[in-house]
Amino acid sequence: MRKLDSHQADFSDQLASLLARETDTGASIQNLVADILEKVRCEGDKAVCDYTQKFDHWDMNSDNIEISRERVHQAWKSVSNEDRAALELAANRIRTFHERQKPESWEYEDESGMVLGQRILALDSVGLYVPGGKAAYPSSVLMNAIPAHVAGVEKIIMVVPTPNGELNELVLAAAHIANVTRVFAVGGAQAIAALAYGTESIPKVDKVVGPGNKFVAAAKRQVFGTCGIDMIAGPSEIVVMADSGEPTWLAADFLSQAEHDEAAQSIFISTDQQLINDVEAAIHEHLKTLPRSEICKASLQNHGAMIHVHDLSEAADIINTIAPEHLELAMDDPDLLLPFIKHAGAIFLGHHVAEALGDYVAGPNHVLPTNGTARFSSPLSVDDFVKKSSILRGSAQALRNLGSAAIHLAHREGLSAHALSIEVRLKDIESS
Repeated sequence: MRKLDSHQADFSDQLASLLARETDTGASIQNLVADILEKVRCEGDKAVCDYTQKFDHWDMNSDNIEISRERVHQAWKSVSNEDRAALELAANRIRTFHERQKPESWEYEDESGMVLGQRILALDSVGLYVPGGKAAYPSSVLMNAIPAHVAGVEKIIMVVPTPNGELNELVLAAAHIANVTRVFAVGGAQAIAALAYGTESIPKVDKVVGPGNKFVAAAKRQVFGTCGIDMIAGPSEIVVMADSGEPTWLAADFLSQAEHDEAAQSIFISTDQQLINDVEAAIHEHLKTLPRSEICKASLQNHGAMIHVHDLSEAADIINTIAPEHLELAMDDPDLLLPFIKHAGAIFLGHHVAEALGDYVAGPNHVLPTNGTARFSSPLSVDDFVKKSSILRGSAQALRNLGSAAIHLAHREGLSAHALSIEVRLKDIESS
């Protein structure tokens, strides 16, 4: 791992180099994905099945492309009581949190006599992509489907890769408790294409949500405009900022994102050099026993760092530069630093709120902006599953009050028909 000190002369350059992960998919992948999208758009199920056989290595056809509701319910019954209890707890907490996000329509009448407002409606349909590469993610099913249900979306279409035709029972059980409408055994760019364009079997949706690999990210980027997307999700990342604490706890938190994949990023920041040394030693001890230690090691070697800062102001500046997906303020008094944090997807305060609680059962959404995009974007929420229409009502008196200014601006822009549409109304009103 890199060892940085905020007082090094070239610290800014080193930090920029650390953050310059190659998250773009590149021209070769973009071109490959463009070909997949076009073939699925033109050939529908046939292309989806061909690509699934090529990439996931099993014989898909129009008869087995969909996973039946009965099979999904069977999965719910087949998992353990402990599995069901954990999924129910998580689902209830996620639902409770997102219920508080529900926006409401509103109207008001202003001094001109206009009644103005905003009408909020749920999307008709969404496509939920559930990743299935290096691990299975039932939590992603809950985090994407439940806010959609809270928003009022009627059709939630889930796609999930099934390498070698093997279904993950826990993912299907999560689809059951989250009331997913339909489930398809499709992954990769071909799944995004099917959701965006529709096929004989897979319905076209209004928006696609959910994280995936670089091919999925490239596909989402290219279909945007044909349908909506939530965000372009990059590799997982965490910043742990600590001025005190138990090194074994902090080391485990540091590794929690590194185990996702080799492109993940973990950064530890502290004002205490001895704590940095102790956490580093604890990281090495954890790596001796973690099943995914080789993934962690690759992540830390390529993208990990320990940063020594000399005060909390420096820590805040560095955190805001990183704009991390996950931020832990593992401090005795995290509120000393919290007011100065401007950019982070999710912020975990104190010594007892491990990031993993947020991944599963805390309640807030774990679909978060990555790769610095927390500077301008937000966690997945109910807002992602609704659309808003502006409402304008007006009386003849409102037209009298506002019309002349609108006519003036229309003429200034050279749009005479715009002005005419108001002028004819005012003329008729005044002559009546």
